[in-house]
Amino acid sequence: MDGPYSLRNFLEAGWIHGAIPPALLVVLVILIELAAPGFLTGETLALLLNNTAVLFILATGVTFVILLGGIDLSIQSVASLASVILAQLLPSVGLLAFPVAILAGLGFGTLSGIVHVKLRVPSFVATLATAGIVTGMALWISDGRAITIEEGGRAVTAWINATILGIPVVVLLAAAVGLLSFLALRYTRFGRQSLAVGAGEPAAWAAGINVDRTKIVAFAVSGMLAAIAGVILATRLSSGSPVLANQLLLPAIAAVIVGGTAITGGLGGVARTAIGALIISLVRIGMTFVGVNIFAENIVFGAVLIIAVAITIDRSKIAVIK
Repeated sequence: MDGPYSLRNFLEAGWIHGAIPPALLVVLVILIELAAPGFLTGETLALLLNNTAVLFILATGVTFVILLGGIDLSIQSVASLASVILAQLLPSVGLLAFPVAILAGLGFGTLSGIVHVKLRVPSFVATLATAGIVTGMALWISDGRAITIEEGGRAVTAWINATILGIPVVVLLAAAVGLLSFLALRYTRFGRQSLAVGAGEPAAWAAGINVDRTKIVAFAVSGMLAAIAGVILATRLSSGSPVLANQLLLPAIAAVIVGGTAITGGLGGVARTAIGALIISLVRIGMTFVGVNIFAENIVFGAVLIIAVAITIDRSKIAVIK
């Protein structure tokens, strides 16, 4: 049956693909509640949102790159460097440390984009090299140690750890980043061009889209949001460290893919990443509630990432898997 309401058209419209992550989220909540009664409390849900905020911001940045069919492996290094810059500069320049740290992330994200586009280096190599440079700088600036944000610096950053009408500011910041990113992808020329490039780069060139500029902007946004995530993480932990965000790369990429954004690009978005980030955070917290060893986290995330990529990858875009 090939009418307008056939199963084939339903699948091609992406309804089932888009419905899987929210359904998985609901199933996970039910399973964890059954395994550990008392999970569904206001306190636990607040903890879930708090833990998801930084991960979501980090994952939102890399969503822009993955939508193009690329990858950014430097986000955890950029986030860590931003935390070091913030901790170093807070005592001397106060609030100005925030834009300096964020601009550093923007700069390194732009660098990754330029290396990828102008030197024709694959994105995973370009961003892996950037990660090495950034990590080296973070280690150099911090002398290889964590930098504690002292009392004076904590007074400047206290607003990030505060609440507004009972809602943590961190959650509000994540919501603002998500909303602005959603609007950028949905209603701006850059957003439409990003999806077009991800769907088919040759066709995008033929349509007159400046593919190189679109890619550089996407990497710049990824770097900037990684820095914002690093700054928030530093204020929450009251310290900056060259390895502060090292454990967040795999969960961030997993959040994007589990949410339903195709690793081959052209399909997905920020709303899906939000669902994916909630799923990853729920798995993390649920493992603790159920009593699974915390060291098994990366094993679980790795397995989830393999399954998610296997489901979402568009093999028609890749003649040879290599």
